[in-house]
Amino acid sequence: MGSGDKMPAEQHIKVKLQAYNGPEIAIGPGKAALLEAIDRTGSISAAGRELGLSYRRAWLLADVMNRSWVEPLITTAKGGSHGGGACLTSLGHEVLTLYRDLERAVQRVSKGQSGVRLMAKLAETVRPAAGPGGAGQQDEIG
Repeated sequence: MGSGDKMPAEQHIKVKLQAYNGPEIAIGPGKAALLEAIDRTGSISAAGRELGLSYRRAWLLADVMNRSWVEPLITTAKGGSHGGGACLTSLGHEVLTLYRDLERAVQRVSKGQSGVRLMAKLAETVRPAAGPGGAGQQDEIG
């Protein structure tokens, strides 16, 4: 690929930022979206519904986030006659802000001249996609 060449439309490089705690994703794009939705809705289950997640999946993701950091990112109140709820802790707000700031910084670098050059070089080595979604592609919420 020369400097003016473009990747074929079906091939592209996507930059996705994920922070791990051992084998688990402590935060990634999906978990950040869940934190934002919890902050908006005041509920883990409502946030999950908004994002198209099952009740169980939303709670499992919230649990992973709460176990991955020095303090929980989400605090909950039990239901009852007034209903339960959830909100971000101060650490939850801080982690979300830092994650989104870092995500923007990574995107700026990837879209800059040197980032585009490096991504085009990397794309030259990508095997052509094997149908919808490509070979071995996994959709996970991070």
